[in-house]
Amino acid sequence: MSTDPYRYQPNQEYRQLPGQRQSRVLDERSLARLLLTASTACLLCIGAVLAWFISLQLPVISSVADYQPPQATVILDRRGEALDVIAHEFRLVLPYQAMPELLPKAFVAAEDGRFWEHAGVDGWSILRAAINNILSRSRSQGGSTITQQVTRALMLGREKTYSRKLTEAFLSYRLEKALSKEDILTIYLNEIYLGEGAYGVEAAALTYFGKPAAALDLAEIALLAGLPQSPSNYSPLKNFQAAKGRQRYVLNRMVEEGIISADEAHQAFTRELSLINRWKRSLNGYFALYIRNQLSKRYTSAEILTGGLRVSTSVDGRLQEVAMRALLQGVDKVAQRQPSRMPPQAALVALDTDSGRIVAMIGGTDFNQNQFNRAVQAMRQPGSAFKPILYAAALDQGIAANSTIADRPLSLELENGRVWKPKNFGDTYRGNINLRNSLVVSSNVAAVRLLKQTGFAPLLATADRLGISAPLQEEYSLALGSSPVSLLELTCAYTAFANDGLLHAPVAITSVRDASGRVHPWPQAPLVQALNPAHAKWLHSSLVEVVQRGTGRQASGIKGASGKTGTTDNNADAWFIGSIPDITAGVWVGHDHSVALGPGEGGGSTAAPIWRAFMQEAQQQ
Repeated sequence: MSTDPYRYQPNQEYRQLPGQRQSRVLDERSLARLLLTASTACLLCIGAVLAWFISLQLPVISSVADYQPPQATVILDRRGEALDVIAHEFRLVLPYQAMPELLPKAFVAAEDGRFWEHAGVDGWSILRAAINNILSRSRSQGGSTITQQVTRALMLGREKTYSRKLTEAFLSYRLEKALSKEDILTIYLNEIYLGEGAYGVEAAALTYFGKPAAALDLAEIALLAGLPQSPSNYSPLKNFQAAKGRQRYVLNRMVEEGIISADEAHQAFTRELSLINRWKRSLNGYFALYIRNQLSKRYTSAEILTGGLRVSTSVDGRLQEVAMRALLQGVDKVAQRQPSRMPPQAALVALDTDSGRIVAMIGGTDFNQNQFNRAVQAMRQPGSAFKPILYAAALDQGIAANSTIADRPLSLELENGRVWKPKNFGDTYRGNINLRNSLVVSSNVAAVRLLKQTGFAPLLATADRLGISAPLQEEYSLALGSSPVSLLELTCAYTAFANDGLLHAPVAITSVRDASGRVHPWPQAPLVQALNPAHAKWLHSSLVEVVQRGTGRQASGIKGASGKTGTTDNNADAWFIGSIPDITAGVWVGHDHSVALGPGEGGGSTAAPIWRAFMQEAQQQ
């Protein structure tokens, strides 16, 4: 047996060898340093994880009440029906309890069949997507659950990286712990983009079907539930067949999940869908821009675009449709009569005569093509439609209603030395005629003579009382409507003729309800006695005769109709403004660049038939 003292021998008593104590001290110090290093590394890792978590900027969502996304401002008509919206993102938050029963089920069946079982991340879906991505050498499939889609929308971007997917999975698990499944589904169905500018199911229901989500049937629900995969490609307004293919898929999934029967799926698939067409989608665009401008006087841009205001207005949604139909039909007839010219533009505005509240406003023939509101923003020469204001000023100056005036050729020497010779339409002159007949036949020379008697100052004062804010030029051609005005203001002036001289400035908003539910009444225009009641009655009765036997005969056939035509030089502008009991409406037809409408076009032949078509239907509403 070896007697080497450094060799281990069993049962040998331990003996401390030289230098052994120093080595043991060194080992303990190394262990301490190792532990310190490990602790430091752990702390750094924890700090890094915390820093990473903080960098995620995770919203504080402990209940569905914490979900406060930007919401659109909704414009309502006088019956409470939605007309249009103002928003960066068209979204209207809808509580889970307000959704039709099949709607959440359809989206779950189509997007995440195991939603009610998994804890935020579905391993089977991820595995399936990974295999497909490997085979296709792409990242086209993500295997995302509804919870992950909510996480991505609220907390992350849309870039497809594996680190983001890991972050998404972690946050989805946390979201499942913080919220109930119903709450997550509520956020999903309000947050998801469904195409055509609509975010969430309520906005999508209004966008595609013109009705709230609560009113959707199975066929409509299945169509919406097929959109999340690719809202643009599956939009029924752009690719109806692709949308129907996705609808079939959703219905089949609902059958597989036992939500509906095969017969119900078949009936839903074969049911004809009534989608909002392009014409209807642009119907209220001009009015919405007008409302936005009015709101900007009391609310910030952020409040209007994202604050979820609900704006009650005086406009009647059904009259909007009537007005648009009348305009488009009238413009089509002009195009048929003038085949060598571009179809003109047109505008119509209608007001409640007693209150001045706007009940219809169409600012052009196609809002999608051009957003310039010709009912409000356009300043055009009104032609003879301005003459009733001149006659009102003359009566206020003491010119007797039964007086006569010369309807003969007239020559005026102007300040610059030029000679101006106004002419009647067709160079027709009638000699001395009474004041009423001169207005009924729309004599130009009589109107200029009347302005010479009345003077500019009284005319300008009368126009101001009647709400005309446009600057009016002190020229004798003003008697013939040479100074541009807006259709809205001139139409409002006519309400005083039919309302015993009483006038309210035009107003459309009645109240605004904010996101918290508080209702704020909108200031209404004060009542003004703009004209002497007797003079207003005389003007109204004269305008009735204009329709019965004068230049406005194309507007006849409606009980109590009154109004006045207006046509400018070279037939560039055609106007008709008038009243029936309760409603005063104005129509303008022309081109944006003031080119001629064509031979034979004018206030009587072009604008008056549109006015008549609108008023006939308006009486029946």
